[in-house]
Amino acid sequence: MSDSLALKETVAARARNIDETFSHLHANPEISWQEVETTKYLAERMQALGLAVTTFADCTGLVAEWGEGKPVVGLRTDIDALWQEVDGEWRANHSCGHDAHMTMIVETVEALIASGYKQPGTLKVLFQPAEEKGTGALKLVEKGVVDDIDYLYGVHLRPIQEMANGTAGPAIYNGAAMFLYGEITGVSAHGARPHLGINAIEVAGAIISGIGQIHINPMVPATVKMTMLQAGGESYNIIPDKARFALDLRAQTNQAMDELVGRVRQMIEGIETSYQASIELTAGSRMVAAEVDEEAKELMEKAIVDVLGVDNLKAAPVSPGAEDFHYYTVERPHIKATMLALGCDLQPGLHHPQMKFERSALRDGVQILSRVIVRTFDKLGENASR
Repeated sequence: MSDSLALKETVAARARNIDETFSHLHANPEISWQEVETTKYLAERMQALGLAVTTFADCTGLVAEWGEGKPVVGLRTDIDALWQEVDGEWRANHSCGHDAHMTMIVETVEALIASGYKQPGTLKVLFQPAEEKGTGALKLVEKGVVDDIDYLYGVHLRPIQEMANGTAGPAIYNGAAMFLYGEITGVSAHGARPHLGINAIEVAGAIISGIGQIHINPMVPATVKMTMLQAGGESYNIIPDKARFALDLRAQTNQAMDELVGRVRQMIEGIETSYQASIELTAGSRMVAAEVDEEAKELMEKAIVDVLGVDNLKAAPVSPGAEDFHYYTVERPHIKATMLALGCDLQPGLHHPQMKFERSALRDGVQILSRVIVRTFDKLGENASR
């Protein structure tokens, strides 16, 4: 029996297992850097399959390895949930699809083993924490666990506005994102004597206005917006001297993000001088724009066609959303990587507290990821024999 047919039959037979894995992960979300029980569950699942598992003393997440030696092909999934209000209650919630991503990666390993597949090398599985913070991938890079990986694949559910159920794309061109935090210090005064003070709210207003005057190349999508502002107190007759704010910056390329950050800092310095206020600006997390490898993308295209047919292979979506998966290729350029864009009729949208999707798409995802692993090992084996 061919690898393709064996995998197809194995995944079909595991439909109930896939649903059970998802249900467990969906019901037990944990926020970034606190994925303790999630890490334990995933480690137990991988150990039960005979994989060598590495956990970390200083953080959540794990790495599981099947096989030995070169070449090394990697699978990566994010494991954290968001913290948001759901039906009037603030709690951890898997509204970005990380429960689905984990399910597909776990079940891909299960399917490959159950089908009898024997790979010529090592399959390395990264269960990465803290994607929502934009810092998890860098932590695994720091630990050196990706240094030996030749090809790396990830997956992300796509909203219905981008891709319908039963379709998939071979890459996701995520944009870059950065967060800046600011603290304004003015001078407090009586509300009847504003000329004696420096109103921190007015300074914040000038920053909002200044954002609208920032222009870079209009051919490259880029935005800046103020997403948090806190100022003033319970007494309404006091000119406030303190304000805190946050800025969300997005750009479709890493070069555009560098320019955008420079323009924002320049604008802040001008307002600081104009109002004679102090504005302390601190850089928060930054996520880089996608660096997609064409060879990995081509292998993913072929895997999608294997499973869904050529008519359901769609163009790789360009997304303003950020994803820290791309740090692996930016920090380690030798890694050939791409992410599967999986259509699943996801709605109303990513990060919506009531996000839903068609669960049958999980089986498509497992099939495609299994096929891309097989195709990649085949390609690497052919290259080695030349």
